[in-house]
Amino acid sequence: MRRRRFISGLVGSGVGLGLTSASTGARASTSSPSPSPGGSRSAAEPATAGEPHEWQAVPVPDVLAAAQLTGVAAAGPDLAWAVGEEGRNGGTRGRPLALVRDGEDWRKVDLGHLQLPSGYLRSVAAGTTGQAWSVGTTGSTSHLLTWDGTTWNEADFPGRGTTGTSLTSVAVGPDGDLWAGGRNSDGSVLLHGHGTDLTWLPAPPSATTATPSGVRVTRSGEVWVYDAALIARWSEGSWTELPAPAGLRPGVTDLLPVTADDIWLTGYDYGVGGPPGKPPSVLLKHWDGGAWNTVTAPFTAGLLSAIVDDGQGGPDRIAGWDFWDQTRAHYLRWDNGSWVSERGPLSSTPVVPQALATVPGTGGYWSVGTTSSSPYPPATVRIER
Repeated sequence: MRRRRFISGLVGSGVGLGLTSASTGARASTSSPSPSPGGSRSAAEPATAGEPHEWQAVPVPDVLAAAQLTGVAAAGPDLAWAVGEEGRNGGTRGRPLALVRDGEDWRKVDLGHLQLPSGYLRSVAAGTTGQAWSVGTTGSTSHLLTWDGTTWNEADFPGRGTTGTSLTSVAVGPDGDLWAGGRNSDGSVLLHGHGTDLTWLPAPPSATTATPSGVRVTRSGEVWVYDAALIARWSEGSWTELPAPAGLRPGVTDLLPVTADDIWLTGYDYGVGGPPGKPPSVLLKHWDGGAWNTVTAPFTAGLLSAIVDDGQGGPDRIAGWDFWDQTRAHYLRWDNGSWVSERGPLSSTPVVPQALATVPGTGGYWSVGTTSSSPYPPATVRIER
């Protein structure tokens, strides 16, 4: 039961350790594609979209066990950020964790000046000019952090510290504007602005009580918020809502809008009942303009945690956790109209990817997560490229 409670509460809530949360003309394949292995291309020669990629584990700094990374973003080949939590022990929260790569290695960022109590950082986003933002929670208080080139600093936002206001995710648009998903006491679910000038936008017309777990800004500037109960687009000053994906107990981890009739959704679904420790089922959906269609993934027990585009807005890679083969990350690669398997390197521990980002200008990726599906020591952070 411990694993099941942990997994089901992680994605979409930021709680727990190990399983959080331009058109190409591509369409979904509703048949199960034949798995194919990762190719022989080295990390020094990153793959282009659709080509096999040879994933490699990279060294990580010392952190307090149990630790996880739940967000990653990159401004370029030599500048990237990852965030999460360290020092967790079951139901006892740890403390916020931040890493930065500003050269050849990842290092831990000292957050002591922020005097944050127990909690976690959940999401991070970056622009190509080196600006970055992160959101997290300590106790019942949400935090918005900005990167000053050396460390993270607290930023103000409307409703900060007030009851009913929370931030769950962050993204940076093509113009450098900040977009944060969450909720305020008026029912708004999207915060927008530039610098310190931030404003909550009007609530979606459905007046849903859901708090979206994620936000995605497309290359054309459309902004989407998403969760199992709310999928909505903000564009040109108004909302467009899509129906929630079908499922008995679904969790939505990521969303990739390509066009109005070509949208990908990743996550998991628990179904009904089952023995203690039962894993969730992989959730992969495709919106065709009229309905969400279920797409059969190369593996079915586990979850899909993140999806990235191919540099043009179309599908490229998905990161996942395979319940039946936990010592390798299970990535999916978009190949000629279907998703095929691409495996990470073998590990002596479980590999649980929780976030995925492309590296601008390189064709490479950062995949981050943890080494256990339960929030107990000796779990530590895991990074692959």
